[in-house]
Amino acid sequence: MLSFLARRLVQLIPTLFFVSVLIFSLQQLLPGDPALVMAGEERDPAVIAQIRQQYRLDQPVPVQYVYWVKGVLSGNFGESLRIKVPVRDLIAQKLPVTIQLALMAIVISFLIGIPAGIISAVKKGTAWDYGANLFALWGISTPNFWLGIMLIFLFSIELGWLPASGYVPLSENWRASFASTIMPAFVLGNAFAAVLMRHTRSAMLQVLESDYVRTARAKGLSERSVILKHAMRNALTPVITLGALHLGELLGGAVLTEQIFSIPGFGKLIVDAVFNRDYAVVQGVVLITATAYILLNLIADIGYILVNPRLRA
Repeated sequence: MLSFLARRLVQLIPTLFFVSVLIFSLQQLLPGDPALVMAGEERDPAVIAQIRQQYRLDQPVPVQYVYWVKGVLSGNFGESLRIKVPVRDLIAQKLPVTIQLALMAIVISFLIGIPAGIISAVKKGTAWDYGANLFALWGISTPNFWLGIMLIFLFSIELGWLPASGYVPLSENWRASFASTIMPAFVLGNAFAAVLMRHTRSAMLQVLESDYVRTARAKGLSERSVILKHAMRNALTPVITLGALHLGELLGGAVLTEQIFSIPGFGKLIVDAVFNRDYAVVQGVVLITATAYILLNLIADIGYILVNPRLRA
């Protein structure tokens, strides 16, 4: 186990290097000149020259990349060109919001999708199976923006139970924070729960036909023990992969959902940065998102080993 972790951690170094090169290179292809953006409407040549020198925009691209990597390694992602705030502070402000929303969405999707998939596989061909598949079809087909608007209309306008928009930090009031994020979390978790249900059902159907499940039943074990202890544990491997990848996707920013519910998360941050040609913010957010994807894949690999003992060899 430790040797496996050591090998994977060593592999992360070149991966992060190539990711950083790709992020910085693609950034240079974006249209617009950040020096002109920062200079304002007057665009005095002397001011533009000073800006280029201050932010090393007059240096060759490889030199700019080296300075950027040095700053990143020391925790300095640069400064927002638009609002003159350190990118590190913006990320520290917005990332916890998206993490909270993403974790709530993942929990909701797991609580709905995994039990529905297991029941659908165990009760194959019955009304439970058809009902679970109908739910999956509904979840996949329902647009997030429409579901979000309908939830706001029902629970905020008609019933008045939940706030229609906005965000309250956990540190201020956890009840108000939960109330402000439960609807967007359900919107995000609903679609993934449908996908999770289909994959769980497919994996469970394969596992239930395997030899070791038949052996467990022949030993006289209860059906509940066979399903939960033997079948489900081995069927969770694709679920772990899906969960890790989807969590990484959510950490990248659920732009549309955050926009509908006015959640000040990562998605809104990167959209504003792209529209305002705020290159430092774009680089910092994308690098953090890519790093999260890589680390979540590592966590998924560790999860495989913990769930399936055969992989420990």
